[in-house]
Amino acid sequence: MIQDFDIFERALVGESCWMRAADGSRWELPTGRWLGVADAGDRRADRALTRCCDGPTVDLGCGPGRLVADLMQRGVLALGVDLSPMAVAITRFRGAPALRRDLFGPLPGAGRWSYALLADGNIGIGGDPRRILARTADLLAPDGLAVVEFGCPGGGSVIHQMRLESGSRVGSWFPWASVSIDHAERLARASGFRVLDTAAVDGRYIAWLRRDGAAAEAGVR
Repeated sequence: MIQDFDIFERALVGESCWMRAADGSRWELPTGRWLGVADAGDRRADRALTRCCDGPTVDLGCGPGRLVADLMQRGVLALGVDLSPMAVAITRFRGAPALRRDLFGPLPGAGRWSYALLADGNIGIGGDPRRILARTADLLAPDGLAVVEFGCPGGGSVIHQMRLESGSRVGSWFPWASVSIDHAERLARASGFRVLDTAAVDGRYIAWLRRDGAAAEAGVR
């Protein structure tokens, strides 16, 4: 785990790093997007992720905090949560609050957050999307909204064994799930949510999920 943090943090300071699946496929970590040095398409998608957030928002797996910082600049109370010490430090350097915590451990405001963000594929953390959404439900207020970024259509719902790599280091294998946007409805129903809306924004796919049975029926603004 320490070595995995080391590789991730090398990526945050500009070293080329990537994720490799057990089948040999790999892709470079999108650190430019995470650090806020993104192209116009990513900026549009990021705006779509946060456009409805007008109340207390928790970003689960916030990375270096671009979304938390944007919300704070808009006057929205927000908190980032991540296990990476450097990611948390960068978020705080941006003037946004962040905690170095396990998403499944004690977190402030549990049961009272208006919005929870699962951006950048964080629905796949731990290889168990239903567990992630169940935890998200625990954190949200009864009428709270989860904003979730999914994978492209046609990819199904797959659990991978992944590892982080750089030019000089190789991390340990860990489970990670990828869930395509066309599985959002099925996953939501299985996890006690319902899908209010979905959108495709410059090649990224977002769904807005309300806890099933919530009293509020307001749609995404």
